[in-house]
Amino acid sequence: MDKTMTDPAAAIADIPSGASLAVGGFGLCGIPEALIEGLEAAGVTDLKVVSNNCGVDDWGLGKLLAAGQIRRITASYVGENKEFARQYLAGELEVELTPQGSLAERLRAGGCGIPAFYTPAGLGTPVADGTMPLRYAPDGTVAVHAPAKEIRIFDDREYVLESAITTDFALVHAALGDRHGNLVFNAAAGNFNALCAMAGRITIAEVEQLVEPGEIPPGHVHVPGVFVQRVVPVGAVEKRIEKRTVRTAAI
Repeated sequence: MDKTMTDPAAAIADIPSGASLAVGGFGLCGIPEALIEGLEAAGVTDLKVVSNNCGVDDWGLGKLLAAGQIRRITASYVGENKEFARQYLAGELEVELTPQGSLAERLRAGGCGIPAFYTPAGLGTPVADGTMPLRYAPDGTVAVHAPAKEIRIFDDREYVLESAITTDFALVHAALGDRHGNLVFNAAAGNFNALCAMAGRITIAEVEQLVEPGEIPPGHVHVPGVFVQRVVPVGAVEKRIEKRTVRTAAI
């Protein structure tokens, strides 16, 4: 039952090139930076990533993107990364855009064994009608469109069919974890971490503080250990602010 690993490099050592990954975080909040850095050092390529966004140009998943290690990303927001935009428009990166709530539910459904679900989100937009560019050609034309999605009527209203997401691995960050894999997140840093933890076939959690089984009250557990296969204590980690806004002090 002891799921602890010695360090991030050991925890991600069997992630191969071509693997699919669900990666927790929102912006730079709650991202598994130590595990991401481990993947960067390992040099694996052709990764298919599912995450709310792709970090920024020099932090988080942006590091893997800059190193050419990501082939495809499924995300709901991509606006903070110039290299992301460059690779997408140059035909170097496949991008599946999905509404944020749909992305969350697709991950949750994958973790619960639900293959698909209907939602009104995206109806009548390129998300559903098959006109969203999945990949561009180097000359700027659209090489591949995302496929059109099934539409069905319930109670005289149309809904879009969205498929569940499961991935080979999931990388998440938690404030607290025990050796059995039970996790606790710090406030908003929980964001997509719990959903990604559910969706990964092998979930690797980096934790700031590791405690013994039984030290976390059952009612405080955000993700039970049944969803987590590996736990890596990383101690205090650098937490960057994605956008810093200040105002001039009143005189």
